[in-house]
Amino acid sequence: MPTDLCHYRDRPLALIGRSIARRPVAHGFIVVAVLGAVFCSIGVQYGVKRLVDSLTGGPAGDPWPAYLLLVGFIAGDNLLWRAGGWIASSVFVRVTGDLRSDLFRHLTGHAPAYFADRLPGALTGRITAASNAVYQMETMFAWNVLPPCVATFGAIGFLASVNGTMAACVAAAAGLVMAAMLYGSAAGAPLHGAFADAAAKVDGEMVDVVGNMQLVRTFGAIGREHRRFDGAVADEMRARSRSLRYLETLRTAHALTVVAGTLALLAWAILLWRAGRASPGDVVLVCTLGLAVLSATRDLAVALVDVAQHFARLAEALRLLLSPHEMRDHPQASALVARGARMTFENVAFAYPGGAQVFEGFSLDIAPGQRVGLAGPSGGGKSTLAALAQRMYPLRQGRILIDGHDIAHATEDSLRAAIAFVPQDTALLNRTLMENIRYGRPDASDEEVWAAARAARCGGFIERLPAGLDTIVGDRGVKLSGGQRQRIAIARAFLKNAPLLIFDEATSALDGASEEAIRGAMETLMAGRTVIMIAHRIATLRAFDRILVLQSGRLVEDGAPDQLMARDGLYRRLVRDEIDRLNEKQSAA
Repeated sequence: MPTDLCHYRDRPLALIGRSIARRPVAHGFIVVAVLGAVFCSIGVQYGVKRLVDSLTGGPAGDPWPAYLLLVGFIAGDNLLWRAGGWIASSVFVRVTGDLRSDLFRHLTGHAPAYFADRLPGALTGRITAASNAVYQMETMFAWNVLPPCVATFGAIGFLASVNGTMAACVAAAAGLVMAAMLYGSAAGAPLHGAFADAAAKVDGEMVDVVGNMQLVRTFGAIGREHRRFDGAVADEMRARSRSLRYLETLRTAHALTVVAGTLALLAWAILLWRAGRASPGDVVLVCTLGLAVLSATRDLAVALVDVAQHFARLAEALRLLLSPHEMRDHPQASALVARGARMTFENVAFAYPGGAQVFEGFSLDIAPGQRVGLAGPSGGGKSTLAALAQRMYPLRQGRILIDGHDIAHATEDSLRAAIAFVPQDTALLNRTLMENIRYGRPDASDEEVWAAARAARCGGFIERLPAGLDTIVGDRGVKLSGGQRQRIAIARAFLKNAPLLIFDEATSALDGASEEAIRGAMETLMAGRTVIMIAHRIATLRAFDRILVLQSGRLVEDGAPDQLMARDGLYRRLVRDEIDRLNEKQSAA
């Protein structure tokens, strides 16, 4: 995928041209086949004229040359359409596949903040809508736009052989009709765009509700969601009706023009015949070609308004999907080679887009192999610090280094290879357990996956599953308990074997017994690695080398657990509060 795909954000036609340019020979063959088929189709009318003239010449006339000419045109008309159709059935489909892949690659290059502001269903729906729009536009251009245009010019050329004035008048009328239809199609773009927006909103609402069905049912909100969805559908129907009524207005105006033109042309041909200036075959040719021209403009009118709708859907989708990436590899980015995994924060300033300042002038150094725990009240910046360490967001100022390498100047792949992350809300793909664990290292063998699973104390529950490691976990791992999902995430970190480990409250979903059972596995995983852990229970950090206490984006305490407990500071108050909660819980039990 080119890195400048965002340059097509406001240039849908250029994007279509780029797709066509990937397969120029096949597209060229389709155009040639269509041009030949249309020429033969118009030639059929000329062949009929030749046959009629030969037959009206009496028994002495020879109709067979005209017959062979007519048969040749008929054969070419039918066979060339089919040849073009066979090629298009492959090429047009491949174009949509290319476009979906390119848009998906661009979409996945956005930073997390981009996805936080948009519904996943709306984004994926736009990719499908964009590819379908391009397919429809290519198909309609090949079969519904190009043929009537070529047919019109071809028919006018044949008409000129009968009467130049008539041909000129038909050409002028056809040109005016086409220009009017083009203008009308462009003028309706806002209506078609509004419909595309409303349709995308309905798709997004459906995905949002279906993806959070447990939440909806928990709060008895089924009725509310039905009403909300009905409102979105009503908005879509109104927008669609306005779009369709506008199209019907254009088609009605064109139909009236066709009726008037047909009557005038037929009357003109009869007058020429009565004046002895046209043969019976000429009258037939004028009638058939004149009707063909007027019908072609009708077909073109219908096609143009439909193309306008698809173009609006494509343009709307590209505006959303092809916004520039917030973060991308620096032009001089080089591969990060993590050795001891020393992490350094130098004068870091950061604020979420549209949010309050989180860090200002923040500096920190974590030695290689050091196990560091992050503690502090909610909103202090712990999770943000872990996210910045992974370059999930751009810094406003300052820099973050791993072994002296600025991660802003490291390639994305090399940075991800240096870090294993276990989140609080474990993300699992709707695939097998084997695939989810192997996600940390795709080239790992089945035996290595099993070893990682056992090291994370997953072996027991996996062996009880009917399909074992081949069990599909469901959407976001819904078939597993919270503790099981987090053990799978820890197994994934085992398998990745990265020098820097970041845990974001990785044991928060485990009960006390499960946490104790996995503690030994985590100790093995952390050995010899640099570790940053955000702890849900501060007791988890008691064996760590160093505790950092964050409050309102500031580092208020820094030291070993025993040293901090000896001070009358925030850390000791947090520990005592946790002990009090445990005592209250035990008393209540």
